[in-house]
Amino acid sequence: MIAPSLHPETVRAACRSHGRMAFGLTTRTIFLLAAGLLLALPGFFDARLGYGMLVWDALVILAVVLDGLRLPAPQLIAVERNWSNAPSLDSETEIELAVEQHGNITLECRLTDDLPDALIAAPVVRSLRAFPGVRAALRYRIQPRERGDAPAGALFVRYASPLRLIERWAVAPLEQTVRVYPALRQGEDQQIFLARSRQIDLQLRQVRQRGLGRDFESLREYLEGDDLRDVCWTATARRGQLITRQYQTERSQAVWIVLDAGRLLQGRTTPAPSDAGRLSHSKLDHACSTAVAMAQLALYSGDRVGLLVYGRAVQQRILPGRGGAHLRQIVEALAQAHAESSEADHLRATAALNRLQPRRSLILWITDLAETAMRPEVVDGAIQLLRRHVLLFVAMAQPDVEAIARTRPKNIEQMFRASAAQELTTRRELLLARLREQGALTLDLDPEKLTSAVLNQYLKVKERAMV
Repeated sequence: MIAPSLHPETVRAACRSHGRMAFGLTTRTIFLLAAGLLLALPGFFDARLGYGMLVWDALVILAVVLDGLRLPAPQLIAVERNWSNAPSLDSETEIELAVEQHGNITLECRLTDDLPDALIAAPVVRSLRAFPGVRAALRYRIQPRERGDAPAGALFVRYASPLRLIERWAVAPLEQTVRVYPALRQGEDQQIFLARSRQIDLQLRQVRQRGLGRDFESLREYLEGDDLRDVCWTATARRGQLITRQYQTERSQAVWIVLDAGRLLQGRTTPAPSDAGRLSHSKLDHACSTAVAMAQLALYSGDRVGLLVYGRAVQQRILPGRGGAHLRQIVEALAQAHAESSEADHLRATAALNRLQPRRSLILWITDLAETAMRPEVVDGAIQLLRRHVLLFVAMAQPDVEAIARTRPKNIEQMFRASAAQELTTRRELLLARLREQGALTLDLDPEKLTSAVLNQYLKVKERAMV
């Protein structure tokens, strides 16, 4: 599964003073000073009694000064930030903030962690009590909101003595870059797909046919009707008779995951009412999450997996490979994929893929169909790939348009909206039907349901040995 090294590094630093006048009065002190006004009331009857307010305030200020002198310098306070797991979409990440101070008194600390909007909607403020020489820690959870690199900032510390008459302000430079990954499927549903893949692999081994495919299986004597191109001339020279090679169906195939990162993938989806706790993500986020799950399943099944993410130009390119390190490379690349504001160059991506993968392979292409009067460029690119490869063409559905198309209009405006939506839906169906006629496997899915459908389709391809 995903390696622990995906976790952000633990950062630790000593505090430093936050500004020249890095201290302030607490609410308790202000109330005590305000209470001195009550002693001024008797001064209306006797002027000598009015001096009681001055004496009271002087005593409070003296107590504040003495309390402030007891506080340790910021340099004597060290803090650190730990991450429990790799931040990813649709999952919570626990963060631990720890304080270790080497003063002479117990400190009441208030910590403000400066995290970007990609990780949390509002700044996190927490309190803890730190004893001298003892590590004190607190934990809180976040749910990342955006995929990619997010700059986490410093940790701001306000600390005071148990009397809480004055507090000092400090800051710890805990700046670091945190990478948020696509949703990582590691639950029971993923285990079901892995078990099914194992079952299909065992079935294929039992019914594996000789003579098909291009994986070498064994040598045997030449028989009438055998292809002369399969004759092994070195073995023939050694044995003095014609020897031919036997081949078997390839058990390890190349699987390419191709993601469109153009403007159409910028659109965001609204979670279903049953998923009230989930955040809204872009279509590209859903595509990246599906790509991670597909890579895990394909690598587990023994296939080699490659990745191509493109917009106007190729953003990420990883040649087919195997192993945990290769999966790590794919996950890192998907975390850095970003949607562009312009239309993607599908034909350039097609040409690059045909150049990188000359042999027959399975291609998972996740994209969307542009609403134009002409045939979309992505369809032309898909037809080119079908001449050599098995293509699983996945179009991101538009639930809002489909809902409008099914709506029964109540006025003229709704009628025109419904007619336009029905026309878009019909055109979309015709384009996908054209691809199916050319031999492509097509899916037109709600982004929220994308992953499971794609994995099921991949297992069907494996079961039928279509590659």
